[in-house]
Amino acid sequence: MLGGAQRDAAMSDEPSARLAEHDPWSVSTHDLQQALGDYRTEGRSAVVATVVDVEGSAYRRPGAMMLIDPEQDSFGAITAGCLEGPVNDLAATVIESGEPIVETFDLMEDDGEWGLGLGCNGVIDILLEPLDGSWDPVVASLGNRNEIATLTVIRSTDAAVSVGDRILYDGKDVSEAAVRDGLPDPVTDELVDRADALRNDGGSTTVSVTTDAGDLDVYLDWITPAPDLLLFGSQNDIHPVSKIGHEAGFRVIVASPRGARSGAAQFPYAHEVETVRPMELGDAIEAPARTSAVLMSHNLLEDRLALDAILKTSVPYVGLMGPRKRFDELRQERLADDADELTQAELDRIATPVGLDIGGGEPIQIALSIVSEALAVHNGRSGGRLKDQKGPIHERVESIPATDD
Repeated sequence: MLGGAQRDAAMSDEPSARLAEHDPWSVSTHDLQQALGDYRTEGRSAVVATVVDVEGSAYRRPGAMMLIDPEQDSFGAITAGCLEGPVNDLAATVIESGEPIVETFDLMEDDGEWGLGLGCNGVIDILLEPLDGSWDPVVASLGNRNEIATLTVIRSTDAAVSVGDRILYDGKDVSEAAVRDGLPDPVTDELVDRADALRNDGGSTTVSVTTDAGDLDVYLDWITPAPDLLLFGSQNDIHPVSKIGHEAGFRVIVASPRGARSGAAQFPYAHEVETVRPMELGDAIEAPARTSAVLMSHNLLEDRLALDAILKTSVPYVGLMGPRKRFDELRQERLADDADELTQAELDRIATPVGLDIGGGEPIQIALSIVSEALAVHNGRSGGRLKDQKGPIHERVESIPATDD
């Protein structure tokens, strides 16, 4: 971010405060990632429950996580609620024993044990493990806005390797996780190759590998910082956009061109608030590929300068508030100042009028339209109706079997 910019944390970092503010199913990815760090910093006991494999359909896909503390307060969600009781009971066992476990829940032939008629119609494998020192490299990486892969054993027939053994990989180097055993070197080398391949595709998967003494299933998960939603402006219409963006899982950054309107109190739903001159807006972007920007200053000159600054970065989505006529005027003013005409590639990145066509004109509905479009572009989707889509709703990353050599 800008070295001289005014910054102000807008949300409480206290886990108990957030637990009081949110029901578990409303917690965003960014809030959950913050909670991991908060719990470790405070030395609080908790269990991390992660969906590591799904056969058929389920409410959440592999990679979904939640935290459960000794009082069975949960933060995040891995099911629609059908398995809350059994998962909490298993978490209590993990807290008492300090040992990771993997539990399989078969909902395909639901006999009422897990919740009759819930419609998940899938087999779900859940890893439950202590939130221990093995998570510290993850917390540090996320704090630096970097991604990191955890490679965790979830099944083993090798007596020397246990469920929960883990290594970490940042795309360059492999490290062992504190308080957890690592993995045999030949297995590690193979897993790094698999991690590199998965990194390009995204997602999480289970990898089957063979050691000299048995077979392992290793859960490979690239944990990525929440995407950024950069809102440029200082008017009141930023509030509903920042609120919806926050709840949708973005890290919301308000970049205000007005110093008097750049404090946390003015934008309570933002994670960060800064004072930024429009021509320096590009410098306020830490991770362009993970950033969606919306220009809503309602000042044509400021939006034009901000647009030029962002287009110099690789931000894939730039929403511009206002009708097409306003954008035409903006383009004419650029040309009048001897700026180059926008290229087709640049025009493809600009969304104006901004948002999806969902109807409705109330501020919260407009905000929902804007954030939905930004989220769709971030996820590589068109934003159409699911009923018109063929195939599964969520992209599936299949488990990778052991190699023959």
